[in-house]
Amino acid sequence: MNMPMRLALVDDHAIVREGLRALLEQSSFIQVVGEAATGRECLSMIENWRPDVVIMDISMPDINGIEATRLIKEQWPRIKVVILSMHSTAEYIYRAFAAGACGYVLKDSIGEELLSAIKAALSNKRYLSAILQDADIAMKYLSSCSSPLASLSNRERQVLQLVVEGNTSAYIAQRLTLSPKTVETYRSRIMQKLDLHDTPSLVKFAILHGLTSLD
Repeated sequence: MNMPMRLALVDDHAIVREGLRALLEQSSFIQVVGEAATGRECLSMIENWRPDVVIMDISMPDINGIEATRLIKEQWPRIKVVILSMHSTAEYIYRAFAAGACGYVLKDSIGEELLSAIKAALSNKRYLSAILQDADIAMKYLSSCSSPLASLSNRERQVLQLVVEGNTSAYIAQRLTLSPKTVETYRSRIMQKLDLHDTPSLVKFAILHGLTSLD
């Protein structure tokens, strides 16, 4: 008898995780082995979970789903990540797949589409919600362009997200095990690389490019 596929759920809304667990555990081939409310929590628990597939929300505090996906694929390349998101723009989709996700499903389309995405992931195939065909075309265009985020290191993207979430340099320093002076250096370097000159501009940039959201 085949062992069930091990799956982890990552979403900052408990009610969403509960609904997903109830939906997915109806399938005999799925075993939900863990849940997390943030990307950071997911990364800290993933060794214990040993999942085959992670269902990942994008918009989460501290470390968003796209950055968490990138870090998972760097450290545990065998793990498949399916993004479950409310965002349907090509920018989000492109960045999710560029980070290493193998599926992108809209929250409005959960059900059979999510199960199809999980099955595709296990077969090493990419899955995109059917309603996103136009975005898929735009994503292919974006893949031939240079994203401004490409100039930022992983650490700079982490600092950027924490800055636009309104955290102080002291808090960011403590969170990332850096000195406040180093955080200020990162902030200045980020603004220089992106040719931005104030925090409101950073916030607009982060929302546009999928590092954070308004929700």
